[in-house]
Amino acid sequence: MGQEVERREFTREDRTRYREKVRRCLDVFARMLRESRFDVRRPLTGIEVELNLIDDACDPAMKNAEVLELIADPDFVTELGLFNLEVNVPPRRLSGGGVAEFEQHLRDSLNAAETKAKQVGAHLITVGILPTLQSSHMHTDVLSENPRYRLLNDQIFAARGEDLEISIQGAERLRTTSDSIIPEAACTSMQLHVQVGPDQFPAYWNASQAIAGIQLAVGANSPFLFGKELWAETRIALFEQATDTRSEELKAQGVRPRVWFGERWITSIFDLFEENVRYFPALLPITDDEDPVAVLDGGDTPGLGELRLHNGTIYRWNRPVYDVVRGVPHLRVENRVLPSGPTVVDMMANAAFYFGLVRALAEDERPLWSQMSFSAAEENFHAGARSGVDAQVYWPGIGTVSATELVLRRLLPRANEGLDSWGIQADERDRLLGIVEQRCLTGRNGGTWQTRTFHRLFDSGAMDRLDALREVVRRYSSYMHENLPVHEWPID
Repeated sequence: MGQEVERREFTREDRTRYREKVRRCLDVFARMLRESRFDVRRPLTGIEVELNLIDDACDPAMKNAEVLELIADPDFVTELGLFNLEVNVPPRRLSGGGVAEFEQHLRDSLNAAETKAKQVGAHLITVGILPTLQSSHMHTDVLSENPRYRLLNDQIFAARGEDLEISIQGAERLRTTSDSIIPEAACTSMQLHVQVGPDQFPAYWNASQAIAGIQLAVGANSPFLFGKELWAETRIALFEQATDTRSEELKAQGVRPRVWFGERWITSIFDLFEENVRYFPALLPITDDEDPVAVLDGGDTPGLGELRLHNGTIYRWNRPVYDVVRGVPHLRVENRVLPSGPTVVDMMANAAFYFGLVRALAEDERPLWSQMSFSAAEENFHAGARSGVDAQVYWPGIGTVSATELVLRRLLPRANEGLDSWGIQADERDRLLGIVEQRCLTGRNGGTWQTRTFHRLFDSGAMDRLDALREVVRRYSSYMHENLPVHEWPID
C-alpha cells in the first residue's frame, strides 16, 4: 500500500477490468520466472521501522503532517494514523560492515527526526503498541490525510457491511467495536527485507514462516491495548481483526482472511501470487495503461502495477515482493512479524537473529519444513504472540519445548552460522546475538519490561491505571534514547 491513489468510487466495470488485468500480470510474471528474468547477482537487505508520536504527557500526538514537514527527509513517510510515521532505511548488503551501517543510519535518522519533532511538542517512540493509546483516540478523524487510507477504509467497510469487532482474551479481556480501520494504526512494526533469486525464494519464505513464532517469543513488545493487558504481542491479534473484510457468516464458511499466515509450504513464489489472485477480491481495483505482454516482448521490464497493488492489500506475515529498480526486476521476502522497538540496538539484534537464522535454515540440505507440519508453524506463531518469552513451541527432533530454551540450545548457533555465511564481522555478530541470548537468559524483552514496570506502579495503589501507563511510556522513552538493550533496563 505504498503507492499514491486518489479517493474515488469503483464501478462493476472497474472491478471486471482489474480482475482481467491482474490475471494478465500473473501470466507475465509466470513467464518472467520461466525465462529467468530476475536479478540474483547482488542480493540486498532492507529495513523499515514504523513509529509512534507522543506529546509531553506521553499521550499520542496527532501531528505526523507537521513533523514530516519539519523532517523534510524522503526516507520518512506517513502511516495510517496521525500519530504514526515510518522510516525506510536504504537497502544494502550485510557483508563488509553493512549491519553496523544499518544501525548507524537508523540511529542518526531517528535522532535527527526527534530534534525536529520537538519543535511542535512531539517525540518519537518505537514500540509495538503505544500503551497510552485509548479507545477514545480511535475515530476516522485520526486517519492520516493521504487519500489512500480513506479509500482503503471505505473499501474494507463496504466489503464487510458492518462495524469491526475486536475481541482479545489475554491477561485481561478486551471487547470493542470500531466503525473505521483506525485501530490498525495502533500496530507499529519493523519490516525486514531479503532479496533472493526465484530458485531460492521458496526456501527463504518457508524458513521465515517456520521461525515466525520464535521471532515473536524473543521480540514481543506490545502487551497493552486501550489500557488492557492482553497478549505479549497483542499487535498480532489486533492486526488480524482490524483489517478483516469478512462478515461473521463468511468466516463461518471458511473464507480466508486478508491478514493471513497462509496454509501450506510453497515450492515457488508463483504459488503465493496465484493464491492472492484466486482467493482475494480486489480492494482497490485501479488499473494503469501498461500492457505487460507488450513491454516484456519489447525487451523491457513490466511494472505489473495491478499485481503489486493487489499484493499490497493482502497482509501476509511474510509477504512476497516483486519490485523493479533501475529497470531490473527482483524478488524479496518481506518479514512483517516483529514489532517496532524497544531500541535501535534491540531492533538490530532482532534483525541479525532473523537474517542469520533464515539463511542457515534455507540452505540446509534437509529442509526444516519437511519435518514439521505447516499447522505446527502457525500454532507456534500464535503461541509466541500470546506468551512471548514464556511460550511453549513445537520443534522437529525435540517436541514441545520453551521458546527460550530452543533459542539457546539450537537456534542461536544456527543464526551464528547464517551470519557467517552473510559475511558479517564476528564482533558485530556476537554483540547482536548476545542481546538475544541475554533476553532468553533473563526472561526479559520489551513486553515483559512493560508489564512488570506497570504492575510495580499500579499494584501499589500509588497511581491509577492511565497514570501508571503514562509513567511506563515516560521511562520507556528515556531508556530508548539511551539505546540500552531492553534486558538491561531497570524495573524500579
